[in-house]
Amino acid sequence: MADSPVTTGTPTTPDTPATTGAGKAKTDETPVLLSVRHLSKSYGDHEVLHDVSFDVPEGGVVVLLGPSGSGKSTLIRCLNGLETIQGGDIIFDGSPVDTSSEKEWRRLRNSIGMVFQSYDLFPNLTVAENIRLAPLKVQKRPKADVERQMDALLKDVRLTEYRNAYPRELSGGQKQRIAIVRALAMNPRLMLFDEVTASLDPEMVREVLELMLRLAGRHMTMIVVTHELEFARRVADTVMFLDDGTILERGSAHDFFTDPRTDRARGFLESMAPIADD
Repeated sequence: MADSPVTTGTPTTPDTPATTGAGKAKTDETPVLLSVRHLSKSYGDHEVLHDVSFDVPEGGVVVLLGPSGSGKSTLIRCLNGLETIQGGDIIFDGSPVDTSSEKEWRRLRNSIGMVFQSYDLFPNLTVAENIRLAPLKVQKRPKADVERQMDALLKDVRLTEYRNAYPRELSGGQKQRIAIVRALAMNPRLMLFDEVTASLDPEMVREVLELMLRLAGRHMTMIVVTHELEFARRVADTVMFLDDGTILERGSAHDFFTDPRTDRARGFLESMAPIADD
């Protein structure tokens, strides 16, 4: 993915196949892993998500863009049961989710991994203990299997030597890569990323984004909230632009970044552009 240009595609709707960033067209035969239909979310009388519908095909990468307060992080948290919803349906791998059941969400979190901007590593545990805790305690997997997978993942992110380190001994970028490894150790089918570079120093952002690009290149199904526009352009199969709790635009990364269809999206992109020299 990191070495492949984004291939253009037609704008997508919930019923229209997407085109992947690697240029592999999603067809009607491509399985849909996640479907969201008419989702609504409110805090009291304030509706923060309104009639949100979309599909995520197996192996696809959806990037959520939009101004602060548009509902991006709330939406992604609804998809992992961290926020309750007031209406609509979530369908995972063809089965409707009982969104009112915490027991069902606990089961689904074995298949839906999530990484936050705040790392959320246990400070009193080593890197290895952080990574193997859930596979051993929640999934009840054999320790030898978990250890082999952990060693391979740590090697992949070039952090093998930090296996026995504590989070306080790591940089922000290293912590975030370990947080991603910890999620991957659960063998999720869908990964959710919520502004994972937002709290990093600029020089640490690249190593995390490169890891996510590699995951996309391996066809990991992902939904990503980010303000890193060049990264979004490279990684996304589909861009969804949210404003005021609704999906205002949906299409390929190429189409969104070269020819946004709404004034609101054009204004957003202009506001995020680098300041030009006089």
